[in-house]
Amino acid sequence: MSTALLWPILLGALGTIFGSFIAALVIRWPQGRSVMHGRSACDTCERPLRAAELVPLLSHVVQRGRCRGCGTAIDRRHVRTELAGLAIGVVAGVVAPGADGVAGAIFGLLLLALAALDMTAFWLPDRLTGALAACGLIAGAAGLDPLLADRVIGGIGGYASLAAIAWAYKALRHRDGMGGGDPKLFGAIGLWLGWRMLPAVLVVASLIGLGVALFAHLTRRDMTRDTALPFGALLAVAAYPAWMAMIVVGP
Repeated sequence: MSTALLWPILLGALGTIFGSFIAALVIRWPQGRSVMHGRSACDTCERPLRAAELVPLLSHVVQRGRCRGCGTAIDRRHVRTELAGLAIGVVAGVVAPGADGVAGAIFGLLLLALAALDMTAFWLPDRLTGALAACGLIAGAAGLDPLLADRVIGGIGGYASLAAIAWAYKALRHRDGMGGGDPKLFGAIGLWLGWRMLPAVLVVASLIGLGVALFAHLTRRDMTRDTALPFGALLAVAAYPAWMAMIVVGP
């Protein structure tokens, strides 16, 4: 098998496995349930799952999206997150076979976990954001582009810029307009992409947010200027294409 095919297949398979773990994390962690201890079980009847029921994507198809024990429909976030993990891994393997692709898959999967948690619970756990930041520094120290100095500037600048916006909003409106996790996430993204890509990420994330608001308006859903949006998720969605562009075009 050629290297051109090996990396997308390998990283895609790993992406589905980690996607399965991320789905369980997103469903259970906000409820205070552990994903690190005990056997995997049905979220409804709590029946322990057998190995054949834990194969990402394939088990969902074979079981027709339902638990074999109670017949309850399996939370769609499982298959959606596994598909997202598959896509992240395949794209990383195609765009950057080798060490850069492995790093890109890690970047994308951590962003996936953070985005999913922010969309589900408006929560960006410091432990996950810290892991994203640490992996960005490790990648830079290992010699992967962009340079470590650019990453450090990006980390500081990313955090400072959103923290300043959040401070100014609160000073003008006398209430919080941005969660405390958003500046930390933007700083962690800067530690991966360097400072040059951050303006593009912020613009794209803001445009996505405007698109969401416009769609809600056109579909006549209740949405006001005070309606909360998971901005961390929008940053995560914008950051991965920015990584792909950086790899293709260069830092």
